[in-house]
Amino acid sequence: MKKTPFRLTPYQVQFLLIVGFVTVGYALYLRYLAVEYSPVALACDAGLQSLLCKARVLATYLFKNSVFGIVALVIATLHVMRPSIVLLTGGLIAAGLGIVLYNIALSGIAIGLLILGFARPAPATA
Repeated sequence: MKKTPFRLTPYQVQFLLIVGFVTVGYALYLRYLAVEYSPVALACDAGLQSLLCKARVLATYLFKNSVFGIVALVIATLHVMRPSIVLLTGGLIAAGLGIVLYNIALSGIAIGLLILGFARPAPATA
């Protein structure tokens, strides 16, 4: 029995484009208007309890511990072994956040593995 390669439908491609743009857009918002913007950083460090400050603290903790890159790498490895749209979407989200939020090396490797997932056959359906 011959397996066909993993291919996306046009609707899945459009969905992944939307998810990718939203993820990278939110990561850019966090990076440039929460983490690196001096007035927000000073206000949050002075004790302001807003949703933006909480998102800033969470994002800072996650990228300092390379969580975005590690999660992207794990999901991409699973996607290479067993390609699916769910793993591709999760890997795209984690890698997009990791590229923008300072986890460049691990997220770059994960993006390469996500691309390699298209060279593997799709799982057989019963």
